[in-house]
Amino acid sequence: MRRSCPLEGRITAACGLFCLLLLVLALSGCGWAAQSAQPLARRTPLDTGATPLALTPTALPTSTVVSAALPRRLIIHALGINASIEPVSILPTGNLATPTRNPWEDAGWYTGGPRPGDPGSAVIDGHLDRPGGRPAIFWSLRRMQVGNEVLVSGSNGKTLHFRVTRVVFYEPQNAPIQEIFGNSSGTFLNLITCAGDWIPSQHQTTLRLVVFTSLVA
Repeated sequence: MRRSCPLEGRITAACGLFCLLLLVLALSGCGWAAQSAQPLARRTPLDTGATPLALTPTALPTSTVVSAALPRRLIIHALGINASIEPVSILPTGNLATPTRNPWEDAGWYTGGPRPGDPGSAVIDGHLDRPGGRPAIFWSLRRMQVGNEVLVSGSNGKTLHFRVTRVVFYEPQNAPIQEIFGNSSGTFLNLITCAGDWIPSQHQTTLRLVVFTSLVA
């Protein structure tokens, strides 16, 4: 039986004249391992399907451009997805919360980065499955293909159109963190969930799935 797959991770940053973002995503039950200049710490097995995304608040990336609209709905016609987007913010514990109103049906927009439509790499995550192994919002995300559209409707009533440029499976240690979270060369939206085989002894899956998209002018 597979376990549910919310997101967990850590940010470390090295700041000089500019701050270099190094963000590593950990999917609880998926195991995005935290990376830093130090050896990896031993991870405690995760026993619930509601583990938040652990982040260091002082190292959170921030967007310098703020659009007029907050993201409200994620629409992917190719997968039959029309879901509410919950802003995912920092909890008092220092963790980044996952969607709470409808954790298995909603997507979570990472508020530490840009809003969808602003320059940079906006990130939306979602569960692959739920307790008992039943599908959650991103169960079918692996079926996405280059050229598919991803729509984000905002609080201003307008809809942004993104087009899939790549669909990539990564081993956790090989995920290009800077590219996923810190690419400022355009206007991007990246969708993230877990993938691969479930490893009961490690409480994680073997792969991470990232769908890269860019804004359609």
